[in-house]
Amino acid sequence: MTTARLPLFPLNSVLFPGLVLPLNVFEQRYRALMRDLSALPEDEPRRFGVVAIRDGSEVAPSAPGLPEGARPEPGPASGFGADPIKAFHLVGCTADAATIRERENGTYEVLATGTTRFRLLSVDASGPYLTGEVETIAEEQGEEAGALASGVVRAFRAYQKRLAGARERSLNGEADLPGEPSVLSYLVAAAAVLDTPAKQRLLEAPDTAARLAAELKLLRAETAVIGKLPSLPATDLTRRPTSPN
Repeated sequence: MTTARLPLFPLNSVLFPGLVLPLNVFEQRYRALMRDLSALPEDEPRRFGVVAIRDGSEVAPSAPGLPEGARPEPGPASGFGADPIKAFHLVGCTADAATIRERENGTYEVLATGTTRFRLLSVDASGPYLTGEVETIAEEQGEEAGALASGVVRAFRAYQKRLAGARERSLNGEADLPGEPSVLSYLVAAAAVLDTPAKQRLLEAPDTAARLAAELKLLRAETAVIGKLPSLPATDLTRRPTSPN
């Protein structure tokens, strides 16, 4: 088993391989992370690990009533308890930061892309930010991934149309969906309007076929439910909000 050490960036959302992640970084622990990544040589990848929070807060708690300059500075594990690994889902996604831009006030605007899944083995809180020992999870196709992918494309199109109808809006054309089953499986997992536990289960699927089979079941169920609802709040299927850090 080959392991590596990655800086960790816990979020209240799930990152999938191939998906873009915008970040607004303002906490000191994550500013330190971005400073370290920015200092790497240009030809070296700027990678960090994104894990979904199971129990805890994405933004460290602050002392109410104190002026901003007098508030205690959160430590690397602030908001995640005495044993941070228990606060996180153990399967995450490596992010590669294509853009790290420091603002005048010292915060950062970051644009990263998910690359590969990993399993979190341990968490170290001794530095300015959390780091984790991780092992990469290989993406296996599984049986009948191609056939399942065709079914997911049809189900996702029906889901999009039903969702647009529930919002009383029309689809402005239909963007092409990727033909490669694993890429399709991650795009659909990210685009479907599901809660974090459901998305985490899709990230943890043992192979592409299993993920596609789960998505097919979810899409059909969600499409049926949406058909019975008068309206839904507007949410862009293919865009994710910038994390508040």
